[in-house]
Amino acid sequence: MNKQNILALALKPAMRVTKFHFGGAIIVMMLAVGLVAASAAPPSGGPTATRLVTGLQGAMGSTIGPDGALYVTEGAVGQISRVDPQTGQKTTFASGLPPAIIGIGGAIDVAFIDNIAYVLVTLVSDPLFPSSDVDGIYRVDGPDSFTVVADIGAFNLANPPTIPFQVDVKTGLQFALQTYRGGFLVTDGHLNRVLRVTLDGEVTVLIAFGNIVPTGLEVRGNTIYMAEAGPVPHLPENGKVVSFGPNSPTATEVASGAPLLVDVEFGGDRLYALSQGIFPVGSPPATPALPNTGALVKVNVDGTFTVITDGLDRPTSLEFIGNTAYFVTLTGEIWKIDGVSK
Repeated sequence: MNKQNILALALKPAMRVTKFHFGGAIIVMMLAVGLVAASAAPPSGGPTATRLVTGLQGAMGSTIGPDGALYVTEGAVGQISRVDPQTGQKTTFASGLPPAIIGIGGAIDVAFIDNIAYVLVTLVSDPLFPSSDVDGIYRVDGPDSFTVVADIGAFNLANPPTIPFQVDVKTGLQFALQTYRGGFLVTDGHLNRVLRVTLDGEVTVLIAFGNIVPTGLEVRGNTIYMAEAGPVPHLPENGKVVSFGPNSPTATEVASGAPLLVDVEFGGDRLYALSQGIFPVGSPPATPALPNTGALVKVNVDGTFTVITDGLDRPTSLEFIGNTAYFVTLTGEIWKIDGVSK
């Protein structure tokens, strides 16, 4: 499989391994089992992570809803869960979305515009595994009803990358959904680009990259911030936060030095990034980071990172509510870190 592969971080932790053979390529899916420790050790007496929720199924993306609650995708079962950020109480917000069909994918991220939820669904249809479902953005019309507002899979089939690298899944692997100027930005970690999508379904390429594996997104004013996991073996120097504008032909490096970055978010006036952790030496592409090697890091003005909390177990997405950071893990959990952005 090529280095950018079906996104080296969008997988479940390794316990049971399933291999799907697609025209000679092998996609290694790591399926999650088990729980992790009840706390993550802080560096040098810093903030400590505590577990808030367990039992999520195929959890990947998250957002803060208009009611102040956490909303988390569960791709394995095609649903969005609402989580009280104080008590951890979990309820089903919407169900009936296309579930993951090859071990990863399905509902992968969620965002709100004008109190309406929109869900990014990926890897539910491709020439390698055709189906009647759509890879794209779905509007939540009710607890179990949805409308497809943008068919990203069809766009990708009609508009393959122009920068040369091997493409195995032509519909791509969309990873992050970010609201932007009344519409959305979407990262594609397999086709290595950021798409701009309007509410009437128009899809365009905002910026394209080589093999850098774009992941999480954040917007502040006219500036777009993006996390990069980097190519296998996801060396720390390739874990970057970059920035660009709506008309930028290239991205500017903001900071680097943390392995396998999967998200970037503002907490107050400070920018933070989420590292999934250390890639196992010699492992095939699409292997998750080693357990308990992830970290929440702060972006410094000199282009470096400062570790806020380490020992995190394969986190995938990051949110802030006030001074508290919340992150979702590949093991189906949500953790919180108090007092981060004071």
